[in-house]
Amino acid sequence: MSGLLLMMTMWWHTAFSGNSQDINLVHEGKSAYVIVVPAQASKAEQRAAGIFRNYIEQISGARLTVIPENEYHTQPAVFIGQTDHSHGPEQIKGEGYFIGSEAPHLYIRGGSGQGVVYGVYHVLETYMGCRKDAGEPAVVPASRDIRLPGQLHDLQEPAFLYRETYYPASLDPEYLEWHGLHRFEDLWSVWGHSFFRIVPPDTYFNTHPEYFSLVNGRRQPLQLCLSNEQVYDLAVAYFKQAIAKHPDAGYWSIAQEDGPGACTCDACRQADAAAGGPQGSLIRFVNRIAAQFPEQRFTTLAYGYSARPPQHLRPASNVYIMLSTIDAFRQEPLATAPSAAPFRKNLEGWAALTPNLFIWDYTTQFTHYLTPFPDYAQLQPNLQYFARHGVKGIFSQGSGAAAGDMAAYNSYVQACLLWNPQAAVTAVSERFLRSYYGAAGPYIQQYLAALTQAVKDTRATLDIYGNPVRSSHDYLSAIWLKKYNALLDQATAAVKNEATLLKRVEQVRLSLTYTALQQSRFYGTADGGYLHPDGTIRAGWREKVRAFAAGCQRAGITELAEGGLSPEGYVQDWERTFSQPWIPSLALGAPVTLAHAFTPEYTPKGAATLTDGLFGNSDFSYNWLYTYGQDLIATIDMGSSKPLRRISLHFLQDARHYIFNPVNVTVEVSADGKHFQAAGEQSIPAGAEDYTVRIQPYLFPQPGVTGRYIRITARCPASLPEWRLVAGKKPALCCDEVSVE
Repeated sequence: MSGLLLMMTMWWHTAFSGNSQDINLVHEGKSAYVIVVPAQASKAEQRAAGIFRNYIEQISGARLTVIPENEYHTQPAVFIGQTDHSHGPEQIKGEGYFIGSEAPHLYIRGGSGQGVVYGVYHVLETYMGCRKDAGEPAVVPASRDIRLPGQLHDLQEPAFLYRETYYPASLDPEYLEWHGLHRFEDLWSVWGHSFFRIVPPDTYFNTHPEYFSLVNGRRQPLQLCLSNEQVYDLAVAYFKQAIAKHPDAGYWSIAQEDGPGACTCDACRQADAAAGGPQGSLIRFVNRIAAQFPEQRFTTLAYGYSARPPQHLRPASNVYIMLSTIDAFRQEPLATAPSAAPFRKNLEGWAALTPNLFIWDYTTQFTHYLTPFPDYAQLQPNLQYFARHGVKGIFSQGSGAAAGDMAAYNSYVQACLLWNPQAAVTAVSERFLRSYYGAAGPYIQQYLAALTQAVKDTRATLDIYGNPVRSSHDYLSAIWLKKYNALLDQATAAVKNEATLLKRVEQVRLSLTYTALQQSRFYGTADGGYLHPDGTIRAGWREKVRAFAAGCQRAGITELAEGGLSPEGYVQDWERTFSQPWIPSLALGAPVTLAHAFTPEYTPKGAATLTDGLFGNSDFSYNWLYTYGQDLIATIDMGSSKPLRRISLHFLQDARHYIFNPVNVTVEVSADGKHFQAAGEQSIPAGAEDYTVRIQPYLFPQPGVTGRYIRITARCPASLPEWRLVAGKKPALCCDEVSVE
């Protein structure tokens, strides 16, 4: 026996003399162990061994040697991968893993893919106290002794084949591996809305418009014409090249663009009629492509016009359907929410046609990432519902690379539930909050509970396209905001001397600050508004806006909404608001009578929006009177006859949201409210295709005119312009303030 081997053998007997049932992996900074991998180790097994060795060294200072199994003798070992020294179940489901021990040996095995890597991270967190709560460096305890139980039998298998939670933490590759997560970019070579990557309009539309959808009698680059043989040939050629370039890709997307415009040519219409809708030509097309590449897996979206399952048509065996939950509200579980009834029906219909179902789910408010969005209680029941219906994979879309409401928390809890929907979610939540927020954790837990309770008590609606103003009368009311802030005050006090933890609590507070700032635009001169009753800006308001932006920058927040403003842009937007001159309108606060109904979800103040002294900005949900598909006819009563010099108002154009300028605006004046005389008229020509958001002023000089009543008539376009024509949609009008001087 060599001197070194004799010394290690003596050390090993000493280390185990205390408890023969334990595995003393490291004792007093030294280890007798080696890491053993298969003689022909896979990349995943090699990586797993390297990760294990590096973390053991970080914890204890001991550096274990990695050897192939054909060089192993009899020393204590950590067997990583499918070695001949096997232990545990013969088969491991999917990317699952098994952790076993029979003193003195430790075994870490994985199923397919990265299972063995996931197993290593499970050992590090569960048995060695390491943590990776967010996209930050892992927390690694320091200890010169590492001891594990000697009779481990820990089998972990994922409930879903594909698991993705889309928050900033997922930009960290180690976070993904630590929590058994995926990314579209890693599994799909082509993912999401992919039609125009396969047949790009920039390349083909001018020369071959027939490749694209026929909508309202003309070819438009909205979707593809799926009955066109050349489109099929181009798609086959595209995938031949792409598959050769990326042979390891797991999935390939063939899916419609985000929006309407399904082709209505004779051939597509015939296919659709046979299958009960546009999903017919889509599934036929995807099946044809899939037949050319039987070894590949293709995905397509059941979304918008393709959400319903087809009749008399099944997806091919290598086609996966990704069904969207986009139309459901989030204050109730999807299994019971009335708003999710169409989704449930579609899910059951698709499940009857194919076992290959994925879900594209949503867990954030896309219009305002930072707005508190307490759907936390629905995370587990929704994933359990998906699992019961045989769903194989989940894309849980949060705020993406932008930090949204409780992004780190949502990501962590979702990751645990995507692996095991039956996990003890309360314990998972408490474990994260205690680890990530330290002494502030219990107060953050109370804050989340208060938000959840408020939604229930006020019967609030959680809309992924909502805003803080729409919720100002329920769970984001002034009374509730005060309660939330009080809880965060306690959280702040608990960690006031710990810079890292304090920064995390401050990031939570940004959601309440943002809510208050956004609501202040709506309140105006009332309590909670940014203006004094005389129209001057309240003291310190500019500083509040700038402090908020600075807090966002410290937290790494770069975007406040999907495709929305940066914190710097948000400050500039406020500066434009601050720079608007206050006009002491003769109509300020005057009652308004409307001939037609407004849209309440976008007009919280109702008719008073036209005389509250506040102007709108580029967001149509703030300070705009929104009327859908009908004229705006508003009569303002100023209380007494007054000499008039000028009447002004604004209209918003936002074609993306079907909001357009009126065709014609007329102003009439009356002394008695019955007999009106014309006081001005402007006709507005229809513009060319333009998706730029614009605010257009309209001025009506009134020299020498006296009146008590003013009637504004804005004629709504009879239909959407051809370039924005969508079945079932009508144009809307948005007017902000009728200012009278």
